[in-house]
Amino acid sequence: MTGHLSILPDVGWMLRPLIEIPGVRHAVVVSEDGLRLGHASAQRLTGPVGELSTAQAESLSAACAAMNMTGRSTTSLLFGAGAGMRQLMLESEHGFVLFSQAGAGAHLAVATGTDADIGLVAQQMQLLVARIGAHLSSRPRDPVADPS
Repeated sequence: MTGHLSILPDVGWMLRPLIEIPGVRHAVVVSEDGLRLGHASAQRLTGPVGELSTAQAESLSAACAAMNMTGRSTTSLLFGAGAGMRQLMLESEHGFVLFSQAGAGAHLAVATGTDADIGLVAQQMQLLVARIGAHLSSRPRDPVADPS
């Protein structure tokens, strides 16, 4: 069985406006099926997770895809099959993670510290998605060719 996977461009550079907001630590763009499309971290981070490595961002992408699917499933169960999920927020004692749709087949996740202005972060996420949503979209990968 042979197949072809498209090389996905890294869109991490588009996240710079988000990671420059005070209190924002990390941002990641992830495909619906959990592939990292891009990530960025604020400079001079301290604490248990400094700048995200590619391996950490890939693990985070898989977790984000699972969170988004859980949010979409919950929304569908509560409000009907046509209801879409706009945003999901996770809170911990160390900060927040905001999840948002970022184009067709792509999601945006932003991690903040407890000192971040969550309203500002959410607003800037929506502005970023509106400006560059087409670039953040994840096209379906090429189908695997059946040799038979």
